[in-house]
Amino acid sequence: MDNKDKKKTLTISSGFKKKIDTKSFQKNEGKKSFSVIKDKKKNFKNNRSFNKSTFSPTQFNQGENKNKSFARKFAEQQATKAFIKKEEKPSGKSKLKLKTPIDKRDFKLTVSRALNVEEIEIKQRSLASVKRARLKEKKSSTDTEEKKEYKKVIKEVKIPEQITIQELSNRMAEKSSDIIKFLLNMKVIATINHTIDKDTAEYIVKEFGHKPLIEEAPSKEINKIKKMSGKIEKRPPVVTIMGHVDHGKTSLLDALRKSNVVSDEHGGITQHIGAYQVMTEKNQLITFIDTPGHAAFTEMRARGSKITDIVVLVVAADDGIKPQTVEAIKHAKAAKVPIIVAINKCDLPSKNITQIKNDLMRYELVAEDLSGDTLFVEVSATKKTNLDKLKESILLQAELLDLKASLTDKASGVVVESKIDKGKGPVSTILVSNGKLNKGDFFICGKTWGKIRAMIDHEGRVIEKALPSMPVEILGMNDTTFAGAEFLVTENEDEAKEISNFKKEKLSSTKILSNDKSKLFDKEEEKNELNIIIKSDVHGSSEALKMAIDKIQHPEVKTKIILSDIGMINETDVSLAKASEAVLIGFNIKPNREAKKIAEDQNIEIKYFNIIYEAIEYVEKRLSGLLEPDTKENLLGSAEVQKIFKISKFGKIAGSKVIDGEIKNKSKARIVRDGNVIYEGEIQSIFREKNAVKEVKNGLECGISLKDFMDFKERDIIESFIVEKIERSI
Repeated sequence: MDNKDKKKTLTISSGFKKKIDTKSFQKNEGKKSFSVIKDKKKNFKNNRSFNKSTFSPTQFNQGENKNKSFARKFAEQQATKAFIKKEEKPSGKSKLKLKTPIDKRDFKLTVSRALNVEEIEIKQRSLASVKRARLKEKKSSTDTEEKKEYKKVIKEVKIPEQITIQELSNRMAEKSSDIIKFLLNMKVIATINHTIDKDTAEYIVKEFGHKPLIEEAPSKEINKIKKMSGKIEKRPPVVTIMGHVDHGKTSLLDALRKSNVVSDEHGGITQHIGAYQVMTEKNQLITFIDTPGHAAFTEMRARGSKITDIVVLVVAADDGIKPQTVEAIKHAKAAKVPIIVAINKCDLPSKNITQIKNDLMRYELVAEDLSGDTLFVEVSATKKTNLDKLKESILLQAELLDLKASLTDKASGVVVESKIDKGKGPVSTILVSNGKLNKGDFFICGKTWGKIRAMIDHEGRVIEKALPSMPVEILGMNDTTFAGAEFLVTENEDEAKEISNFKKEKLSSTKILSNDKSKLFDKEEEKNELNIIIKSDVHGSSEALKMAIDKIQHPEVKTKIILSDIGMINETDVSLAKASEAVLIGFNIKPNREAKKIAEDQNIEIKYFNIIYEAIEYVEKRLSGLLEPDTKENLLGSAEVQKIFKISKFGKIAGSKVIDGEIKNKSKARIVRDGNVIYEGEIQSIFREKNAVKEVKNGLECGISLKDFMDFKERDIIESFIVEKIERSI
């Protein structure tokens, strides 16, 4: 076979260097076949590799145009079909990865690529196609994640008595903002620091799909101690002496105790609660509690009525029913305790017992001789008249009440009074209501706790145990407590600390949710404030003084008690008074040496009082000094402007005639024009015949110059007046 007729194998370089047999391009079914004829004139031996960017069809034999044209056309058709051929979609798990950078020129259609069918089939996709594939895959993966259903975890949420919204959200693993939105939908405005009660918290937990578990407060566990068990016996009655100031309550108690307590009281007025025990002729004990009669000690009297069994109402035979007498009756009735009326000062000739009995009938206190059930006893504290009869009446009433208590239970009681002793520290007077109190017992008292280091009875004797209805002073508290606080003995120190911490947390949660949105935007009218610091010897007196000061009301001024505490005035109190510009009041106490020196150096006044109404009068006086004085206007006279003069030195001068009273220099002035006041200021100078004068009488003419005013007009009226300041008081 001739070499010319042999079909040659053409090698084309397109980056892949593969041999292609032209036989593969022959088509069946009658279609013509073609072949690329090697040009003898061209030497391909040295050009087996062509640059794809420079390859051109003109490199073929120019003599065979017909075959070249047909081959190129066919190749273009084949390439078009190959490029538009749909690629198989990759699986969801497959990812297209490009290890080498992609050049767009790699995808440019050339003859070499057109002839290389194998390359076409394995060619890489364009850059835009790759980006679209990646975006599509990313979107599909995101949609898949969003479609995943997360199962909500239901938690058991422990709920205490009070809890903040922040803590509740942490326990539920919910967003605090969602809880706040929930409360807002209920028309309750709150923040994450607000405290809610257990009922509200329980409702929120249920609404969020969780299970609430109510925590029992430590105080509930100790309530079992209060219940009487064991050996129950009769106990002495607790009697409270109540009545108006200076009706002889303490004097009567003195006579019963055969002591002299009145001499120790400042001004003869009881300033705090006292508790004592009296032994009768029949060897029966009676516990007496003496309460102040002054109006400021309302809270103390109310406290006394709550811890008592019987109330002895002292009424002076010569004075009758007074406001504090009525108040004492109300406290006793509110406490639902029986009342025994002791009409004191029966030895005075001005007594009117019948009138007193009739007046008390209005308050449902009817004497036995008037067909009532209230015991009336006529006594005299100074003459010691009918004291035995009073004791018998008390014991008779106690028999009817059938007072009992346990002697084996852990002790419980009430704080009668609390103070700080310089040598002993915090000291509290406890009235034991049930159980037996022993030295060394751990106890909880209000929000404080401690261990009883020592007990002292009402006569000053150190004792080892205290029985029901017995008042004792205890030492060993870690801090002072408030009068009226509940006293309970605990099992051990840990229990006492636990309950104390619980009560502290409860007291510290003072924020209350408000349902009224308008309150958030209401601003209190600004008033002048008098800052006050109160230091007292006992808690009850401090409370009473604070309450009395708070009752002082005025629309323009108000009091603000920065600190109310017990104990001596120290350096911290003086520094606080200096910083806050406060009034420092000491009630029945004095400052220590360091505090006194600092107060003298810094010129800080400390006021000392022993009687409560003197302290109240001082505060009222200081408040009066903050009031703006009243002003009173006194009209001196008036003048009519008749002519206006211009003087270079003074400007415009109003030539006027005094028509009423007199015009005084340097007095206040106003100009009235057509019935309207157009200026109010001061008269600068007055001239009379070119001479400056101090005043001009009625009917005379003068020249008047005013301060900062020259726009005079004829027929203006100039009024001269003075303003007088009048001091006000509360």
